[in-house]
Amino acid sequence: MPGNYLVVGGAGFIGSHLVSGLLDRGDHVWVFDNLQTGHRAAVPTAARFIQGDLADPLVLDAALKCQQHWDGVFHLADLSLVGESMAAPMRYLTVNPGNAGRLIDACLRHGVSRLVFSSSANLFGTAGPAPIDEHAPIRPGSAYGESKHTIERMLHWAERVHGLHSACLRFFNAAGCDPEGRFGEAHSPETHLIPLAIDAALHRRSALSLFGADYPTPDGTCVRDYVHVCDLVSAHLLAMARIETGSVRYNVGLGRGYSVREVIDTVSRITGQAVPWRLAPRRDGDPAYLVASPTLIMRDTGWRPRFSTLDEIVSHALAWRLAHPHGYDRQPQHSLPVA
Repeated sequence: MPGNYLVVGGAGFIGSHLVSGLLDRGDHVWVFDNLQTGHRAAVPTAARFIQGDLADPLVLDAALKCQQHWDGVFHLADLSLVGESMAAPMRYLTVNPGNAGRLIDACLRHGVSRLVFSSSANLFGTAGPAPIDEHAPIRPGSAYGESKHTIERMLHWAERVHGLHSACLRFFNAAGCDPEGRFGEAHSPETHLIPLAIDAALHRRSALSLFGADYPTPDGTCVRDYVHVCDLVSAHLLAMARIETGSVRYNVGLGRGYSVREVIDTVSRITGQAVPWRLAPRRDGDPAYLVASPTLIMRDTGWRPRFSTLDEIVSHALAWRLAHPHGYDRQPQHSLPVA
């Protein structure tokens, strides 16, 4: 039977792909988003859109009253810039946990029994080159990572005291886009390496900044595990089903890392254009390695990535950026009343 799901942050990069995945399998979907970083045009027309902010408990409460029964809630609406969190740590440490606390409280009051939370690999800070599993020490590398850890602890207590089942998905670097070209990545400002490198290759921006080339890695640049956004969608859906029987914490990535230089070289090869870049100082909060061990989510849920190469990820991202040189059109569209 179709389920009823609320996607908080469903107008964002990962959220829009998740909403599409839910709709594709026949579910009923409500999107709750303040459009601070998301795009109204990224919300599929079959989803019901509610413009609201988690800072406003009355609007959130009204949104949850749209249905008598919810099969689950997905939370993807945090502030998410590592560098910004190091410049304004108190903002991240108050806004993200505060908003999550209001959402968790509202879910409990409205009888929601399952919540999937988009957490972060930044929980693991300066982990070494070995793939990181769920038993790795949690040492957040930034105020952003600390805020995610705080929310994970809130969810622990929400289950222990109130029985709310949750899945915390520690994403490694989300990338790529819908292979059919329906949705893509459009941040303002853009901070993710792959779209920045593509735009530099296409001469849509100035030279790419390479933040540090003296890390203890084979080529001196940071190494990251890039996971296709559509594979993150399947991880969300499988995790929601898994928590019928209890809460889980999963690291979600490919288990293979690529350096910044390798990404630049891949973008150059696939676009057929050199990526201009310049060396810049290291950024606070950037660990040398962040590579996932996805063994647990694979074992528990049967999750397998469909797009397991950097070439596929870059090719999909390039196709969308070529088709949408200005990102999403910002056309005014109506949202649902919530009062």
